[in-house]
Amino acid sequence: MSSSNTTTSHDEIRKWAEARDGHPAKVDTGGKGGILRIDFGEPEDNLEEISWDEFFQIFDENKLAFLYQDQTSDGGKSRFNKFVNRD
Repeated sequence: MSSSNTTTSHDEIRKWAEARDGHPAKVDTGGKGGILRIDFGEPEDNLEEISWDEFFQIFDENKLAFLYQDQTSDGGKSRFNKFVNRD
């Protein structure tokens, strides 16, 4: 059985993403901020790579938390993640 965790720790999020060759990105919405994503390198035309500083600025301004899974049900390294409201 796989389980998920939730965090707001910048260090924990960055370590999780980098352990999976992920980097910060956003979908440009045309306004301030954007929709955050962790990009794992699969081609997605609508993703814009951003710095960790910009990523965490948007993350904190929008009061988000990071929901993620460490391992898949078969024990492999999971890439499952989602941004959720802190409340």
